[in-house]
Amino acid sequence: MGRAVLFFGTAGIPHSAKKRSSIEGIVRIRALGLTAMELQFVRRVAMGEESARRVCHAAKENGVRLSAHAPYYINFNSKDAEIVKASRERLLEATRIAALCGARSVVFHAASYHHDPPPAVYQRVKAQLESLADQVRDEGRDVCLRPETSGRPSQFGDLDEVLRLSAEVDGVSPCIDFGHVHARTGGALNTYAQFGAVLDRVRQFLGDSALQDMHIHVQGMAYSQAGEQKHLDLAGSDLHYEALLQALVDWNVSGTAICESPNLEKDAVLLKNTFCRLRNRQSALRNGSFLARNIC
Repeated sequence: MGRAVLFFGTAGIPHSAKKRSSIEGIVRIRALGLTAMELQFVRRVAMGEESARRVCHAAKENGVRLSAHAPYYINFNSKDAEIVKASRERLLEATRIAALCGARSVVFHAASYHHDPPPAVYQRVKAQLESLADQVRDEGRDVCLRPETSGRPSQFGDLDEVLRLSAEVDGVSPCIDFGHVHARTGGALNTYAQFGAVLDRVRQFLGDSALQDMHIHVQGMAYSQAGEQKHLDLAGSDLHYEALLQALVDWNVSGTAICESPNLEKDAVLLKNTFCRLRNRQSALRNGSFLARNIC
């Protein structure tokens, strides 16, 4: 098995980019030594086809892996058929523009429970994603739909729900937001062993290959008994991010890791540098040498 390779980046354009444009964001990502950026379509998909093609070219030219986050206004458990229809259209539009950008994954929040039984909500969400994944394939778009683990118990999207969807629906894979899972459990999930147990659940549901194509979000979280309150910088939170990164190294995880901290690029660079240090140390120990070269 090869060495773990994670592409680290930011949720949206780095704050230090010269202009608030996706292309300038990509250029700044490369300058920071990062390798990924998640396009933020969280309010609406405000990018046209020609702009998307230019973004695709810039990403390829700069060696930056792109993903996208679909609009927040998606709820496949609404009692209002028009809201469900609009949710489908928003997610499909995000996949269309993301594909033109060369993005590999589209992340989204699937639903709220609205006091409905979770098994019933799961079946409604699954039915919608089966249909949507079929349509994405029919349109010839090589994009993976990634439901995200949610930060509040009132929201659909605990770890097992997201993993079950990924196991049962072709074209769906998980986005595991470790900050959200940490907040959803009231801070209970926060040790090396617990992070490793999450990765074991991924392997149990989806096989070893899933650990080679992970999509991860990481950030500090403020939370209460009701779960997520707001995102925090890593330094201002209680998330044991180094233990998480050590688990990612030891489980040989590859894929994309997106930082959603308020200070985007500072914490994204911190995550990348810490991951590289831990991975290089592991390599040195395995090779019987304590002189690890920085080859991240």
